[in-house]
Amino acid sequence: MSQAPAIPKATRRRHDREIVALAVPAFGALVAEPLFVMADSAIVGHLGTAQLAGLGIASALLTTAVSVFVFLAYATTAAVARRVGAGDLQAAVRQGMDGIWLALLLGAAVIAFVLPLAPGIVDVFGASATAAPYATTYLRISSLGIPAMLVVLAATGVLRGLQDTRTPLYVAVAGFIANAGLNAALVYGAGLGIAGSAWGTVMAQCGMAMVYLTVVVRGARRYGASLRPDTAGIRASAQAGAPLLVRTLSLRAILMIATAVAARLGDADIAAHQIVLSLWSLLAFALDAIAIAGQAVIGRYLGADDAVGAREACRRMVHWGIATGVVLGLLVIAARPLFLPLFTGDPTVRHTALPALLIVAFSQPISGVVFVLDGVLMGAGDGRYLAGAMVLTLAVFAPAALLVPAFGGGLTALWGAMTLMMTVRMLTLWLRARSGRWIVTGATR
Repeated sequence: MSQAPAIPKATRRRHDREIVALAVPAFGALVAEPLFVMADSAIVGHLGTAQLAGLGIASALLTTAVSVFVFLAYATTAAVARRVGAGDLQAAVRQGMDGIWLALLLGAAVIAFVLPLAPGIVDVFGASATAAPYATTYLRISSLGIPAMLVVLAATGVLRGLQDTRTPLYVAVAGFIANAGLNAALVYGAGLGIAGSAWGTVMAQCGMAMVYLTVVVRGARRYGASLRPDTAGIRASAQAGAPLLVRTLSLRAILMIATAVAARLGDADIAAHQIVLSLWSLLAFALDAIAIAGQAVIGRYLGADDAVGAREACRRMVHWGIATGVVLGLLVIAARPLFLPLFTGDPTVRHTALPALLIVAFSQPISGVVFVLDGVLMGAGDGRYLAGAMVLTLAVFAPAALLVPAFGGGLTALWGAMTLMMTVRMLTLWLRARSGRWIVTGATR
């Protein structure tokens, strides 16, 4: 990539327009998603500490369950974008329908698992005797909305593949507003307590899914695509998503190991870790928006048999990732005196968090490259490589992180291990991007 000729200015501008047009709405939709949990927490928090604790446990379980299936969005985006590039919009929408049917099947399986086992699942996560009943209630009711949540993921992938990130933004914002209103009305107006919060969220999620399905069904009718489930198509969607599932599980394992190690370091360290991790996650939304643009644009270029365009778009997105990472890093450094007091008044926690916060700031350019190339390879349908690279990253990170307490290291050392993890990811992704082996053109990979 570094030895390729310079991209003409007109081409750079075209890529920039594409990236901005897709990334900005995608960022808005990404930010809207965690606002669901925040709205629930704000409303339920006034019911009492036990209710809020129960919500926290159940929300963590639901968020983890849904994040595991995020491949529904990623794999669908890449597959649909390829067919859009090939000019076959009928097949593009048909591919999207296969992803939606897969989402419904997976959602039904999750409900069948969660409903009878909810009390045991809550106990495994160490819920107190007072919080457990609330967590179980919220988990059982909210699990009914999981099929809708997974449909939203798959349908979002369809629209992204069709180069439309504005509709997901509008739906996410409307969903957040509906969720907040329904929660307030059911929790306090109807007096349903935490069950009202769960039902409000389920209703908002079902409403979002219905809007998405309406949009996709209209597209299917416009292009003459069948709406019926196709066994071969659903199986192909599952096969395409399986490597991305491995990737996601490996990443979740990395984050869980980091939290477990921080907990062993002491109360101040785990408190500081949660503050730093929350900022790291927030910064990831901005970078992930560029990655989403990469999935859509790269898939379209490869579907159109434009290998040169795909390579040029990849290079331009890397420039965007680095530049965004630099800006985000500088903002973190500048805002650190204001950021830490928002979360804690404990001087020990602030003192512990500050060095780790600076590590996060200085590593943002690395994160920018990682997120962008991750999106590029997803858009290319290079899931097997991404899965293998993430498993390798986990194998490097786990011993490095677990040795932190053994050698007397603190939170700064742990976030040094996190930076090592991101560096390994950057190297594996950069080597793949440089090799060009991800460039496989055609309507299917």
